[in-house]
Amino acid sequence: MSSTGELRHTALDALHRSLGATMTDFAGWDMPLRYGSERDEHNAVRTKAGLFDLSHMGEITVTGPQAAALLDYALVGNIGGVKPGRARYTMICRADGGILDDLIVYRLGETEYMVVANASNAQVVLDALAEGSAGFDAEVRDDRDAYALIAVQGPESPGILRSLTDADLDGLKYYAGLPGTVAGVPALIARTGYTGEDGFELFVKPEHAVELWQALTKAGEGAGLVPCGLSCRDTLRLEAGMPLYGHELSTSLTPFDAGLGRVVKFEKEGDFVGREALREAAARAEQNPPRVLVGLVAEGRRVPRAGYAVVAGGEVIGEVTSGAPSPTLGKPIAMAYVDAAHAAPGTPGVGVDIRGSHEPYEVVALPFYKRQK
Repeated sequence: MSSTGELRHTALDALHRSLGATMTDFAGWDMPLRYGSERDEHNAVRTKAGLFDLSHMGEITVTGPQAAALLDYALVGNIGGVKPGRARYTMICRADGGILDDLIVYRLGETEYMVVANASNAQVVLDALAEGSAGFDAEVRDDRDAYALIAVQGPESPGILRSLTDADLDGLKYYAGLPGTVAGVPALIARTGYTGEDGFELFVKPEHAVELWQALTKAGEGAGLVPCGLSCRDTLRLEAGMPLYGHELSTSLTPFDAGLGRVVKFEKEGDFVGREALREAAARAEQNPPRVLVGLVAEGRRVPRAGYAVVAGGEVIGEVTSGAPSPTLGKPIAMAYVDAAHAAPGTPGVGVDIRGSHEPYEVVALPFYKRQK
């Protein structure tokens, strides 16, 4: 949301409207929800390719001799150990261990990093990094307006992108990024995404966004590329078992409560924000396992939604965090935190309370969908 209270618009706003997109308020941004059928958009990403505007994400640049030291202090991961050209999934926590946001950090150079935060938390992350920078020889810069972010995702995406760049895509590993030129536009080309498919995220200057989108659209014409909105992005990430902040992650949960304790690196040198609280959370999780994030697949047709109770034997044993119809499975699915005693795949007698009716659900391991490599 802008300081005047109006929705912010990406550099591709007029283009989305020209394509007939249904727009929606997402974290203060006017974003495309869908262009036509969200099921068709979803299936295109699974089988061919989809094009996304992700310019609402929050880019924060951290530079200087002690940039790595600052990030190692402010975040729970070992960022100093990330090699230039690589990226890492990590989290920023409060002093009490609660998750402020999950992030991807790209190491752009010896002393330069880009932190990408969720749109809804970008200001919170920026403020926390700026506050944490006191005493470090490092600068924290708000670069949200310096980038547009376009993603091309799906099995056809390498071929589409290869036709527009001479960058070494074959040598670009998952969770890596390299500077290059795409359709004549300077870009940071990252092999990252939030769909469960192979794909790329392209960070470019906003003034180049329309030109790049149009070039990708043209290059993808024969490969089945379609523009995709936030609605199918959500069902794609849900099938891939990827957490969404505000649903599977929140300040009331530590990474250990969320089953993501592996991102916390106690072995790194020096103190970091939340270290003590997270040590206690890790010990607590070992002694008394917290609720476990599981997948649920409906036996019927009714769709579970976030906040619905998960039940067994007449007792509440958990809560749905995300739910939607799965175009790939052809059934409603959900992620839910459930008591450890009911978390094993195939646990009998588990249901979801949907408006007073206990609908039967099968407990499955996450993710629901994994692409064939």
